Amino acid sequence: MSVPQSPSKAQNGAPNKNGRQAKYRARLPQLDGGLFLTDGGIETTLIFHDGFELPHFAAFDLMKKREGRDALRRYFSRYAEIARSNDLGFVFESPTWRASSDWGRKLGYSDADIAEVNLDSITFLAALREDFEGPDTPMVISGCIGPRGDGYDPGRMMTAMEAEAYHRKQIRAFARSEADLITAITMTYVDEAIGLARAALAEGMPVVISFTVETDGRLPSGQSMKEAIAAVDTATGNGPAYFMINCAHPTHFDGTLKPGEAWVSRIKGLRANASCLSHAELDEAEDLDDGNPEELGQQIRALHGAMQHITVLGGCCGTDHRHIEAICRACTAAKAA
Repeated sequence: MSVPQSPSKAQNGAPNKNGRQAKYRARLPQLDGGLFLTDGGIETTLIFHDGFELPHFAAFDLMKKREGRDALRRYFSRYAEIARSNDLGFVFESPTWRASSDWGRKLGYSDADIAEVNLDSITFLAALREDFEGPDTPMVISGCIGPRGDGYDPGRMMTAMEAEAYHRKQIRAFARSEADLITAITMTYVDEAIGLARAALAEGMPVVISFTVETDGRLPSGQSMKEAIAAVDTATGNGPAYFMINCAHPTHFDGTLKPGEAWVSRIKGLRANASCLSHAELDEAEDLDDGNPEELGQQIRALHGAMQHITVLGGCCGTDHRHIEAICRACTAAKAA
């Protein structure tokens, strides 16, 4: 896997505040078929392993203190090193899942503060990329956006127009940065995904939509993945670069993915939970269920082996570097066999 030549100009032609432009915005290397890793469950790792308190699961709040930034640097460096040492690509996912205006206000951030922390998070990751990226290990920076509501429960649903207006503020901040793309993590219903995708496309940003699914493989809204992907693609003219599944154990969705079906080919990433528990059970659990990393690695290997278009592999709730190492070992061994 080789690093594509950096485009001379970002897709929307807008340098960030330091005068630097996005490296891969005009051409995402993970679309070329090579294997890419990403990180695990950042919030559960910071809370249960590193001992941080994260009100509202807001990892971005750690950016304001040195000890928090040091913890984030250690966190991302560990995963980037796994990718580099195995000659794989990597997707840096910014710690900004909660860095939108509603969640920011709950933590005392103004809209200007939120815009600044989104910019800062990408600058932070760009510096890390310089430390780890090599000629055969392209490393992409994604601006992570979470739902306006809860990642397990859609709650009050917005129209697509409302979602476009709400998410465009955060997307606009990423468009001014070195972010290569937008990734919408834990989308629970279609209209929010449509609005967010439209906002990203309007700002000249490639966008990835990652849906949360329940134990039956359906979105919390009740729609099937097939229906959700079709609805987003129809409403946006196939706007997303690709789709992902996250915040679910492979046993929750593997039976719904039929290799060879057109809609399945739109899925290029998996970020699985460590636990087989339902979202309701996870919400009630007092201790972290980190599952079995080796077993998870084999389950992801089976999915990747059956669907080679799935090229971005990482974790979600309960996963850490052990799970990503196990996924890496399993999938690279299968490729070499």
